[in-house]
Parts: sequence; C-alpha cells; structure tokens
Amino acid sequence: MSPRTPEGLTIGVDVGGTSVRAGVVDADGEVRDTVSVPTPRTDDALEAAIAGAADELRTRHRVGAAGLALAGFVDAPRGLVRYAPHLSWRDAPVAERISARLGGLPVVVEHDANAAALAERRFGAAAGASTVVLIALGTGIGGALLLGGELFRGAHGVAPELGHLRVVPDGRACPCGKRGCWERYCSGTALATTALEMISAVDAPGPSVLVREAARDPGSITGKRVATAAREGDPVGRAAVADMARWLGEGLSLVADLFDPDVVVIAGGVSTSAPQFLDAARDHYGRILTGAGNRPLARIRTAQLGGAAAVVGAATLARDVARRG
Repeated sequence: MSPRTPEGLTIGVDVGGTSVRAGVVDADGEVRDTVSVPTPRTDDALEAAIAGAADELRTRHRVGAAGLALAGFVDAPRGLVRYAPHLSWRDAPVAERISARLGGLPVVVEHDANAAALAERRFGAAAGASTVVLIALGTGIGGALLLGGELFRGAHGVAPELGHLRVVPDGRACPCGKRGCWERYCSGTALATTALEMISAVDAPGPSVLVREAARDPGSITGKRVATAAREGDPVGRAAVADMARWLGEGLSLVADLFDPDVVVIAGGVSTSAPQFLDAARDHYGRILTGAGNRPLARIRTAQLGGAAAVVGAATLARDVARRG
C-alpha cells in the first residue's frame, strides 16, 4: 500500500449531466464520505467544480489518487474525453487538467459503465467472475465488458456500445442516427414510448389510469411512471413492462452469443424495477439462446452497488494506478 494512502483511500467522481457526485472510497469498496454539486455547462466551470468537490473531501481524508467516471467516448490510457453527450468536453485532456487543479494528484478517466462493471466485479454482483457483461438500463443502455477480469475498451475506447445494436430494421428512430437500436425498445425511455404506443392503439388494454393521464398530459408518461403503474396493476403499465422484458431477453441472447459471459449484471435506474421484469427476461433469453438446452446459461443478476457503482469503480481504478506508480 502506498505510503501516501495508509488506508488505501482514493476519490471516485461520477460526472453526470445534472450532478457531480464525489466520494472517498477505501480498499474494500466502502464509500467513507461524499460530496455532490450541480454540473456546470462550461469546461472551466466543470473542472473547477470537480476539483472543488475533491478538495473538500481532501480536507477530511488523505487520498492518493482520483478517478472520474462519465458517459461518453473516453481514451482512458491518455486521460482524454473525446465526446460526452451531456457534458461540454470535446477532445479534452481532462485527467491532466484536473490533476493540475489538484496539485499533481494522479487522476484517471473512465467510461461510467466500465467503472460500474469493475466495481461490481471487485465488490458486488459479479465478484470473482472472469467474463462479465454489465448492462446499464437508464435513459438508454450503457454497456461494459470484462474479459479475464480486465476491462475491454476496444481499439478506440468506445466498446461495447450494446445499446446501439440494431434489433429492429427500420424501427424506432434513435438519437445516434440509426433506427431500431436495442435501447429504443429496452430502457426507461423505451418503456414510456411503448406505453404511449399502446395507449394510442385501437386495442389498448384498459381500463387504465395511464390512458387518462396521457389524455391530460402525454409528457407525464415517463418510464418511472409506467413502472409504478405496472406495480399497481395498471394493464397498460404491465403490458409495457412485459414488452420490455421480452426485448431485454432478446438482447441478452445476443450478448450471450457474442461474449458467452459468466455473469450479466443489470444495472442503471431501471434496474430498481427488476422484480417486475427480470424473471420474464431470463426465461425468454433461455428459450431463444443459440443452442438453448445444450449449453450453460449466464447468471443474470442485478447490481449490488446501486448508484455508488461508478464512484466505487472510478476510485478503484485510481487506486490501481496509484499503486503501480
């Protein structure tokens, strides 16, 4: 253990589109202390906010390194953020800039799904597994892959973009520019879209509170609202969740055919509703998988670390770098 960090403490920062959440994490993956601030909209203000949150934690803890986790295209070895859809950075040497603001403290940058996958493999649902796929269900789908316990980022640091596997030719339009991407059918956004399509259909299930709410304000039909309605027995909500479960099973079969993982971890905000859809998704996956009945099935688990996973994973990566240094 580094003499600079007698307890193995490092900082992990989850840089989201609305908030910057920083935490001090120990070598056992426990979050000791946290700070959260709103996400600014310019490079300079964002970097100042991250450094400020880290410095606040450093007044209370002796840390040896910091790791940042964010959604976007990250060149982790060089600490560059190529593109982040909800942040201002473009081809920015973020690790170098934040390190300078923190007086030379070592800083690493990683994709948030990668950080979460590493945390779940070290401390959570995929502990000890060799080949791990993490599927983060939220507004869209984030994905991460570990081979032999090590992160696989691809040649340019953008793999695996599982949410943009096309599952429906000429299907729903996706912000990525394609049509029919998996995340357009299996995500929080997709759940709302499916419910609204069912409501507008001639044979919409009923009677449904979601039908009445959509008539008053279609914008009120969010993925979270649909999941809540489903839990309360609403027929449209239950049908939309069942549809998402089927699409999750379809995607899981693709993932298994590609990677043959030991464990698939279902993470992200939508995973909090997993009791409503995961068993059905498992069943569908098990039926349609290539060679079904003649090969082992991946263990499909929900994430154990919840919203702390990216913070814990980023801090763990930073600890690894600090120890090597």
